[in-house]
Amino acid sequence: MVFDWFRRKFDQPAANTSEETPAQKKLDVAPESSPEIPEDPAIAPEDEYLAWAKAAYQNLKQQQSQTLDTSPDVKPETIVAVEPVLDVAEPAILVKPETIAEGMPESIPPEPLASEISASEILVSEISTPDGTADRTETPRPSLLARAEADRQSRLDRLKADAIVEPELKTTISEPEESEKPENPLLLAFDEDFRWSAEVLAKEGRRPEEVSAEEITWLSRLRQGLDKTRRSVINQLKAAIGQGPLDEEGVLTLESLLLQADVGVQATDRIIDALQTKLRQESLPPDQAIDYLKQILRTMLDRPLADQSNPVLAPEHDRLNIWLVTGVNGAGKTTTIGKLAHLAQKSGYRCLIAAADTFRAAAVQQVQVWGERTGVEVIANPGKNTDPAAVVYDALAAARSRQTELLLVDTAGRLQNKKNLMEELTKIRKTIDKNAKDARIESLLVLDSTLGQNGLRQAEIFAEAASLSGVVLTKLDGTAKGGVALGVVEQLGLPIRFIGAGEKITDLRPFSSYEFVEALLNG
Repeated sequence: MVFDWFRRKFDQPAANTSEETPAQKKLDVAPESSPEIPEDPAIAPEDEYLAWAKAAYQNLKQQQSQTLDTSPDVKPETIVAVEPVLDVAEPAILVKPETIAEGMPESIPPEPLASEISASEILVSEISTPDGTADRTETPRPSLLARAEADRQSRLDRLKADAIVEPELKTTISEPEESEKPENPLLLAFDEDFRWSAEVLAKEGRRPEEVSAEEITWLSRLRQGLDKTRRSVINQLKAAIGQGPLDEEGVLTLESLLLQADVGVQATDRIIDALQTKLRQESLPPDQAIDYLKQILRTMLDRPLADQSNPVLAPEHDRLNIWLVTGVNGAGKTTTIGKLAHLAQKSGYRCLIAAADTFRAAAVQQVQVWGERTGVEVIANPGKNTDPAAVVYDALAAARSRQTELLLVDTAGRLQNKKNLMEELTKIRKTIDKNAKDARIESLLVLDSTLGQNGLRQAEIFAEAASLSGVVLTKLDGTAKGGVALGVVEQLGLPIRFIGAGEKITDLRPFSSYEFVEALLNG
């Protein structure tokens, strides 16, 4: 059974399936040990959520145990590294061969036989005997080979003092890079991030047996990515809005905090007006005032989707879905396409990538690398400065022949003041509209959240050229200010569809206003 990340749920078994798997049966009936969360999450005691988190953790461990029991014993690939060991007993001596051979004859004759030893090569020694006579003994003189060996040894002894000591090399096995480590539920620690992530999922109406390890990991990473913004505003927010109606000083404080978080002027004014109206009607303690502020933010983030019957952006099975991805260079556009392809593969969709960024050097090669990593085919033209619309036309034909469900189109990164490039973007959109009339088309703008309000100014022209239907916020990894999401919705009137909170291939997920606001303001 596949977990559909776009819809955040497991696929239901097919109608003609004769027998359900044990994992599918588990989803139909909640285990007896699973706590029941009250309908109103605000009054649920903390120990109920703690019990829910424990049940989810035990379920994840059980799932992995079953996976390990049924999968072959294959060890992950490891990287062999060589590291020096300095405490060696006998250092190696680096001596050049020509140094050793210096002074030695070019060829060494074989050892001469005893019969061939001449008189000049015989050593004569006299040893005194007790009776005073000399006992004369004759011993053969050392051979040429022996003398050469002795000479070589003496040279080596002289060179040891000046030789270079090379430490012994020891071969060890290092851990794989973090980005390449397989996702493993047992790597999750039952820590504060796990409990917080589990509580968020419980309040969203999920059951412990429906939770995946990837969801827990993603929520923890999102919370860590917004940690800088949360820590800088949460305590000051409680002090500013926990004293009844906002006075002039409270308004200025709240306004300053929101602007520092890149919320933007328009969104800041709307938030302050809504909060002030509520506080004038009812005096709220700090915690309840924060809860009401969260409600205001969620309402703002969900406003662009209020008129849509299905607010979830997910490809439709057995139908061609085309997602046109645009944005300026450096916003993470091509990387986002690779991560979306990975998300589609994991969710069970037939995916294809069109490398229509033909202007930037090595852009096509970059897309092809992502295609290899995700196992997704890439349609590209190897020529230089080829027509992007022609690449898209070829990709549409390939998508139909392969019965592709999701076609991701990479476009050239461009600035809003480059008229010719913006015209190319319009041409691509016309090609899609003309040749894929029955397809479901989405146009996503990738924005670098670290740019804040500057990124929003760039986005206004894109909305006209590409008929944008959503935004992907990237680089929410600790350096960005999370309030930019509110500015995007308020100024552009576009929904946020995906957010990225890191550089790994799993660090891009569908946007949830509830999860985002909780990660932003839950201290």
